[in-house]
Amino acid sequence: MKSNKKIIHLIAAARPNFMKIAPLYHALAKEEWANPVIVHTGQHYDLNMSDTFFRDLNLPDPHIYLNVGRGTHAEQTGGVMIAYEKILLENRPDLVVVVGDVNSTVACSLAAVKLGIKVAHLEAGLRSFDRTMPEEINRIVTDAIADYLWTPSPDGNENLLHEGVDPAKITMVGNIMIDSLVMMTPAILREKTREDLGVDDKDYGVVTLHRPANVDSPDILLNLCDALIRVSEKTSLVFPVHPRTAKNLREFGLYEHLSNAKGIILTEPLGYNAFMNLVFGCKFVITDSGGVQEETTYLKIPCLTLRPNTERPITVTQGTNHLSTPDKIEADLKKVVEQDRHNTPLFWDGRTAARVVDIIKATFS
Repeated sequence: MKSNKKIIHLIAAARPNFMKIAPLYHALAKEEWANPVIVHTGQHYDLNMSDTFFRDLNLPDPHIYLNVGRGTHAEQTGGVMIAYEKILLENRPDLVVVVGDVNSTVACSLAAVKLGIKVAHLEAGLRSFDRTMPEEINRIVTDAIADYLWTPSPDGNENLLHEGVDPAKITMVGNIMIDSLVMMTPAILREKTREDLGVDDKDYGVVTLHRPANVDSPDILLNLCDALIRVSEKTSLVFPVHPRTAKNLREFGLYEHLSNAKGIILTEPLGYNAFMNLVFGCKFVITDSGGVQEETTYLKIPCLTLRPNTERPITVTQGTNHLSTPDKIEADLKKVVEQDRHNTPLFWDGRTAARVVDIIKATFS
């Protein structure tokens, strides 16, 4: 007998995506009317960057795995579209939920929309206004074609309205990343990352770097390494090294330069709980990540973001975030550590998934 449950595909490709779909998967799994299906495109695959996150977030193995793998932007986008279209033709879902701004986000949206399948973009409306960022193109295209646009903050609504989007498509639901953080806090607190690394609470900083603009140029990466070494002479740093960054550090002959610094601890990429255990106890974060800007704002931890812009400006205007450049790290770090701005944005409360479930139920029941 055919089930009356609504089939809802949750698209995941990179580890920030896993954190965004996890709360929604768990919330939908409790509903008798819903059948949430995790679709892992395989766009980013690394044991510590993928499988560990599924375990940490109590997610089941992906129900559908597209196994697309790495490649150029066109190769990834086209590969995901081709693979996902076959899935959609075989078993048509009622709704496709895409999150974030990776190539799989826009690829799955295109494949679904062209088959007349409804698409919702969770984390819609974010804009850096920098079209040199591939993620910005993915955000713009996805928001232009999606049927439902679920925004994390008021600026998301404003951006979409400015672009001429029908207001009926837009709903501010809050920040789903904070749901993951709230959901996993007990497990995060049980982790022993700080203890294992031998660091004292509020006496170290955390570093994460992976964006091409920061790590793909030998000169820029050298400047970053030198700045981090200078910072580490005053405050020790723990640096979980992203695979892309590790590859370039070795290729440019900089890995030993960094690892020989007495105040810097380099580690392999960490799972979500282990990494957040590290963040919970730190004095500050130096990053170029999007998600970390949000998590530090919620946790009221000073954050220095090494980017000229951010698609999450509310973390700067209300939160603890400050934009910087490699040559200004030391001066800006002093500012961000001493600042007293730490308001939690509206709906960053751990209830975003519940609001989304209510919307889906009202729309499809």
